[in-house]
Amino acid sequence: MKLKSLMLAAASAAAATTAQAADLPVAPEPVDYVRVCDAYGSKFYYIPGTETCLRVGGRVRTQFVVNNVLEDGNWGSRDSDGYSWLSRGYLYLDARTATEFGTLRAYTSIYATNNNGANSVTLDNAYIQWGGLTAGYTGSNFNIYTGQTFMGVVTRDWADATANQIAYTAAFGNGFSATIALEDRSAREVGSYGGTRSPDVVAALALSQGWGGAKVVGALHQVYPNAATNSGNTWGGSEDNFGWAIGAGVNFNLPMINSGSNIYFQGFYADGALSYIGNGITKTAFGASDYTQDDTNSGYSLSAGAYIQATSTIGLALDGSYASVDMSNNGNDIDRYAIDGSVQWEPVSGFVMGADVGYSNTKVDNSDDTDELLFGVRMQRTF
Repeated sequence: MKLKSLMLAAASAAAATTAQAADLPVAPEPVDYVRVCDAYGSKFYYIPGTETCLRVGGRVRTQFVVNNVLEDGNWGSRDSDGYSWLSRGYLYLDARTATEFGTLRAYTSIYATNNNGANSVTLDNAYIQWGGLTAGYTGSNFNIYTGQTFMGVVTRDWADATANQIAYTAAFGNGFSATIALEDRSAREVGSYGGTRSPDVVAALALSQGWGGAKVVGALHQVYPNAATNSGNTWGGSEDNFGWAIGAGVNFNLPMINSGSNIYFQGFYADGALSYIGNGITKTAFGASDYTQDDTNSGYSLSAGAYIQATSTIGLALDGSYASVDMSNNGNDIDRYAIDGSVQWEPVSGFVMGADVGYSNTKVDNSDDTDELLFGVRMQRTF
């Protein structure tokens, strides 16, 4: 009887313990709400509930530039800014989805700026890519190399524009590709234009290899002066004309110096499409434009640059350009050269500090030269 009583008591205790355990909360299984996506490189994650990979990034930049210190420069005028103090914040969003027709990508970058107390917000890029198709606001397909220096305190002359566009790029293997595009003419107007009528047609052939790369580009551009300007034109009664531009560039990697070191050369020629040779000479106060009373203006630019990774954390860069415009209507031809150099230090990955100095000289026939000398320092964190 004692044994039977002990067994019954043990059974009762076990039942009570089980009942109490059933009443306790159960810890949920861990759920991986954010999955790493390694299909497109580092820092991509799957958007929960989708098969779309997203990368979120940004940049904070602050810089101080001493504006033209030479005679007749900013410091010689009481109403001109002797310095420019800028702070800027960037946001990058890159979304990619694999499809049977290739990767579907949507990319957006915007930045907000405070420069000498004035605030602004700018759309930097916004485009869609699907296979070889690109549509949206991004760098022109005519651009080749847009500089090596950390800041570029003076404008050098080469093709460097961002435009609304639709483009198709075909890749043929071995690093060879071809692009054809329609791009908004508004980004390339030099002078007083009328309303938009025809987009620019841009074509490019590119080669990318282990030693570096090369690119050949061409463009057709509608020269369409506004009504006031067009009334004086004598183009055979036509109210518009077509300009064109061509360019080529090559860059060489310099692994014998250090990984990341390189040098480039490029040149551009334009007739009636002067934006394609660079903004430094076409946006001066001397009134370079795409058209004259009887013809179109023409010009060219030559440029080169080098970046040397001197140590694992220190980089040295130098850019230079020369440009010339033939002003066929008045003979006041314009010549300009510019040089810009920088040193930068990256003590921590993504965090860079550097200094930059630049000089330019612009000469217009029958006028005095205009010189610029600027200095700048920048601190920048990219994440």
